[in-house]
Amino acid sequence: MSALLEVNSLSKAFGGVRAVNQVTFSVAAGELLAMIGPNGAGKSTCFNMLNGQLRPDAGSIRLAGREIVGLEPRAVWRMGVGRTFQITATFSSMTVRENVQMALLSHHRMIARGWRPAAESFVDEADHLLERVGMKAQADRPCSVLAYGDLKRLELAIALANEPKLLLMDEPTAGMGPRERLDLMALTAELVRAKGVAVLFTEHDMDVVFRHADRMMVLNRGVLIAQGQPEAVRADPEVQRVYLGSRAEH
Repeated sequence: MSALLEVNSLSKAFGGVRAVNQVTFSVAAGELLAMIGPNGAGKSTCFNMLNGQLRPDAGSIRLAGREIVGLEPRAVWRMGVGRTFQITATFSSMTVRENVQMALLSHHRMIARGWRPAAESFVDEADHLLERVGMKAQADRPCSVLAYGDLKRLELAIALANEPKLLLMDEPTAGMGPRERLDLMALTAELVRAKGVAVLFTEHDMDVVFRHADRMMVLNRGVLIAQGQPEAVRADPEVQRVYLGSRAEH
């Protein structure tokens, strides 16, 4: 598979601490790549550089062949980089459908247009996205009453509203039960592979990683210490020493 995202020698330091040090990897369209590692490994810093929130000290980030280092987060988003966060970010006072409609209005650059009420815009498109993530039956409910797992599904629909080429998912199953975690990632894999979306995700649940990741990469203290097929990475002595340990047995 040809690479959609190509990251080369990415580095970022804060004072004397090298949070990310010469990290190189790629993600292909339709591929799910898991980025794992202990707390403080540099995963969040790496994500923040990929979507423009932080500027690297050195290195290259190319999306579909175009260099994106130096672009603002909104410009990176416009190029097709979506992101979900460890803590869900939705408008709690709005309904489920309205949250997706707002994402669609933004995608179509219609947020500032006041000629048509937002609640009347992209209703069918919003319902289609909600149906894809199993949330259409809850379209009229306010987000404030949703269970956490349902909020995660809604967040996925919001991310897909931008028709992303690359989806960055920061601990997408955090706070969910074991069954919910596997179900959400199975749904994500099904949806993104059907559309050829590249996915880079961080995750602490190794059951989720080994079941759904096509490949894995492991960071430790900002350094990429291993990457490859899940079983090969699982067996790597250095990975077991610094992170997996007894996790690899489960």
